[in-house]
Amino acid sequence: MKRAMRRLFSHMRMTKLGEFSRNKFGTGYLAIKNKFRHMKKIFFALFVTMINLSAFSQAANEVIHLDDNSFKEKVFDFTNSKEWNFKGDKPVIVDFYATWCGPCKRVAPVLEELQKEYGQDIQIYKVDTDKSPMVSGAFGIKSIPSFLFIPVKGKPTMAQGALPKETFVKAIKDVLGVNAPESIK
Repeated sequence: MKRAMRRLFSHMRMTKLGEFSRNKFGTGYLAIKNKFRHMKKIFFALFVTMINLSAFSQAANEVIHLDDNSFKEKVFDFTNSKEWNFKGDKPVIVDFYATWCGPCKRVAPVLEELQKEYGQDIQIYKVDTDKSPMVSGAFGIKSIPSFLFIPVKGKPTMAQGALPKETFVKAIKDVLGVNAPESIK
């Protein structure tokens, strides 16, 4: 970079302390230096934007934790509506769990693996029943882990217990209508 700057400014001469003569393009050293600073700012802004977009796309492939309010925003507003009205744009699995639950802990890595394998085709949400009693009560959750399979169109289906990965894959195909990716087949 220094070599390029030297080549660019090699035909400039210093006339007085801090002043430079104009080059053959009619711009002084300080004007070019300011343009260079502006370009650095633009490249930095583009770099930060690319990092943020990368982080966003990675977050889309992760299991997302919901509370009472975020469940109402992303899935279903159970306080204002009695009729099922799914707010999402892709099939969803909601895992009702508790941090102290042994079977819930065994199922968690399976759900994370499924989210990574299916990617943008489905979204897996987790709801802590201890921290979100309103959602748990609205769906009548009495035992954990419980899973709510929500297709884009149609009614949701509930399942209970620590299900193996094969059962999840079958339910994703049969209930949610999403075929398994090549990595699972």
